[in-house]
Amino acid sequence: MKIHLTSVFVDDQAKAERFYTEVLGFVKKHDVPVGEKDRWLTVVSPDEPDGTELLLEPAGHPAVKTFRDALVEEGIPLAQFAVDDVKAEYRRLQGLGVRFTQEPLEMGPVTTAVFDDSCGNLIQIATKPQ
Repeated sequence: MKIHLTSVFVDDQAKAERFYTEVLGFVKKHDVPVGEKDRWLTVVSPDEPDGTELLLEPAGHPAVKTFRDALVEEGIPLAQFAVDDVKAEYRRLQGLGVRFTQEPLEMGPVTTAVFDDSCGNLIQIATKPQ
C-alpha cells in the first residue's frame, strides 16, 4: 500500500493552481471539469511526475472553513512538503512574496518552516531526516 493522492482544500482553484505551479514549482497533472465550476485539479512534483498527487480541492463544504480556521489559528500546518534545503527554499519563497508564519527552525535531525499558501492553509516545508 502507498499514498497515491492527498488533498488540500482551496478557496479558489485558479489562484491555487497559479500558486502551487508558478510559486512552489509543482506541475499540473490532471485538470478535469467537475460540475459547472469545480475541477479535479492535481499537481505533482516535477521530480516525480508519476508520484503522489496533490488535489487542489474546492473548499465548498461547510465543515472545511471551521476546520481550516482552527488549524490556522493554532498555527498547525495542513500538509508538509519535503525540500533539500529549508533555508534556501525559505529565501526563494520569501523573494516571491510568500508569507511565512514560522522561520526556519532546526528541530533535531530536521529543519522546518511554515508558510501561508494564500488559499486558506498553512504548509510546512521540512528537510528529509537523514
